[in-house]
Amino acid sequence: MNIGEHFIEALSSITSNKLRSGLTILGIVIGVAAVISMLAIGNGAQNSITNSINSIGTNLIYVSSGNQTGKVTNPKAITIGDANALAQLPEVAAVASTVQANGDVTYNGQNTRTQVQGVTTSFATMRSMTTASGDMFTDANVSDRSSVAVLGSQVATTLFGDPTTGVGATIRISGQPFRVVGVLASKGGSGFGSQDNMVLVPITTAQSRLSFRKRQPDAVDQILVEATASDTVNQAGDDITATLNQRHHVANGISDFTILKQADILSTASSIIGVMTLFLGGIGGISLLVGGIGIMNIMLVSVTERTREIGLRKALGARKSDIRLQFLFESAVLSLVGGIIGVILAWGISTVIGNIAAANNTPITPIIDMNSILLATLFSAAVGLFFGFYPSNRAANLEPVEALRSE
Repeated sequence: MNIGEHFIEALSSITSNKLRSGLTILGIVIGVAAVISMLAIGNGAQNSITNSINSIGTNLIYVSSGNQTGKVTNPKAITIGDANALAQLPEVAAVASTVQANGDVTYNGQNTRTQVQGVTTSFATMRSMTTASGDMFTDANVSDRSSVAVLGSQVATTLFGDPTTGVGATIRISGQPFRVVGVLASKGGSGFGSQDNMVLVPITTAQSRLSFRKRQPDAVDQILVEATASDTVNQAGDDITATLNQRHHVANGISDFTILKQADILSTASSIIGVMTLFLGGIGGISLLVGGIGIMNIMLVSVTERTREIGLRKALGARKSDIRLQFLFESAVLSLVGGIIGVILAWGISTVIGNIAAANNTPITPIIDMNSILLATLFSAAVGLFFGFYPSNRAANLEPVEALRSE
């Protein structure tokens, strides 16, 4: 028999017991759909996080007080004076100082608790923030300690319903009145730390009116430094370390501050999401393995039911290879059909998850690529062949006389 005849024979055997074949295929369908959809969600999450970080820029460096090793017990605060010194470094293009805390923001009975950041005017530019309506506050507002605020789109929507109507309104932040001068364009995401869920005010106003004052008047929570280019980030980091060590009189070589580069954040996030994607794919792979065991079980049942048929074929001259190929083709067709249906189901699941994520303002779009489709489909076929080998070999080794005697 040639390959075409084996294929036709396999289809005939499978369709002769539709319910049993359908239930067997179902295991492969679930396995393949799980593998592809899990990989798609992982790829979508990785792409979303990467784009979010890249949109800010990979040449940013964050400087904060304290050492993560815990070897510095009383770290000195980082200050606006430190920020001014860093701005003079040759590899530094811009510097922004920030203070931050959580606060209650209210307007006409509407209330939300969000992150309030006191920032300098360069902060928005360095973080690639733009306004959907109104404008950012100015250097004059910072100098005058003006009570003005720029709202994230999520905060504006909560307070006003229509965020475009918020400009010019007077809101209260921790009980203090502030005039809204702008609403930021949405970048997606939710929760603390999201651009959409924050309020920006002049840093001087935050320090004087919102209880952001530290142990010393010019202390800040974080200094954001922008290197002149992505390839000068490392040199800028070294210069920042040397400058702050000198200003903070670090003598033992253990800095009392922490430097975190945006590129390091991107690399770490990509690694974590990559591991999670493999983990999710592995869970789907286990489902596919269970489906393969189901194929082997059904094929063993099929061999038992068709013992007399096998004996008759061998008595009429069928070789062991013919019998073996017959059952291998059946198991391969079962798994391949299941794989194709699983791909279609995975596409549907990914579409539904993407729509749910979009409805909940979560920027995750599952990505199904050809690599995951080929991997899952070929793996499902390989599973069918692997788990079909033992039943087919068992059928091929049946003795014709014994097989013909079977009831």
